[in-house]
Amino acid sequence: MPLRKRHVVLAAVLLALAGCDSDGSPFPSLSGPSSSSYGSNLPPELGNTYFEPSGVSPGSPTGTYVGQKAEGFRGELGQLQSAIRSQNERLQTIRNKTIQDSQAYHENVAGMNARLQVGTTPGNPVLMNRWEQAQGQLNTINDDIILMNQLSANITTSSAMANYLLDSVRAAFSLSGAVDEDHRQLRVLEDETQQTVVLIERLLNELSQDISRQQQYVNNEKQNLNALALAIKNGQLYGTSFANRPVMTAPSQMAAMGMPGAGGYMGGGQPLVMVRFDRNSVDYESALYEAVNNALTRYPNAGFQVVAVGPAVNAVGQASRNTAQARLYAERVVRSLQSMGVDPNRIALSATTSPAAQYPEVHVRLQ
Repeated sequence: MPLRKRHVVLAAVLLALAGCDSDGSPFPSLSGPSSSSYGSNLPPELGNTYFEPSGVSPGSPTGTYVGQKAEGFRGELGQLQSAIRSQNERLQTIRNKTIQDSQAYHENVAGMNARLQVGTTPGNPVLMNRWEQAQGQLNTINDDIILMNQLSANITTSSAMANYLLDSVRAAFSLSGAVDEDHRQLRVLEDETQQTVVLIERLLNELSQDISRQQQYVNNEKQNLNALALAIKNGQLYGTSFANRPVMTAPSQMAAMGMPGAGGYMGGGQPLVMVRFDRNSVDYESALYEAVNNALTRYPNAGFQVVAVGPAVNAVGQASRNTAQARLYAERVVRSLQSMGVDPNRIALSATTSPAAQYPEVHVRLQ
């Protein structure tokens, strides 16, 4: 399906970070706790959701132009859902392979640590061979991550097609020459396309979390293997690599390095970036990248609060249901931040409503 470029509605506030308000509180470490015991560094759990589209309801020809458009939309939605089913099957296959590869690697490393714990000779050739095998196993796990990223790119394309199809179905309501049956079929199509969009968003969100966990795991294990090589060389068991342990930089140290302390972080005021989703396809990542890059240049330890802002009421003054939609958009922004390399531990997600919002919005704030 050809994808047209869409007009972007984006409000980005690139603040002068040197003038941020002070809240007077120390900035905490953004890394999670790490145990010195290697046995606790288990492979991360992967998602287990099975993503199955609900299908497309049949429709009868009406003999109108709008009816023909609806028939075409049904065919496109059916093709899209078939692609999602195929991508879901691919996801389950990659997950099973990743679990098996991670378990094999972890069992090998755990065996080496058990041998070192009871004592062995320095430079034990048996352990050296197993260490080389562990390196190959870790490379295989990294290959699994590459497969996940390739699948994520394919699903992202499906997401763009789904959002385009949803916009097209909604635009068909304004076409002239329709009968009541045409609009009934369009409403069914709109609901089913919206369900497909939500399913794809959830699939992407879960896959993004899998990728982030696996990347963090592989990065940690590369450091742990270096520490393990030293342990084998000396015939003594050490803990995990120091590179994987959290480090908190004291305000005095930050000042000595010419960096702003905790008081320089922005706890309120205008958001760093505000994205208004008046349609499903909004190009916001360029502005988001620029803002985050500027923020991290000024505050290397900064975290980000992603806030889903839903309209408090809809256009006719009734309670809005767009809070859930705003949260889906916020999860999309979180995935963008993660794909840009922001540590997931630095990102917090929340949701609220605002009487000033006419469409779902996502605000990104420093914390």
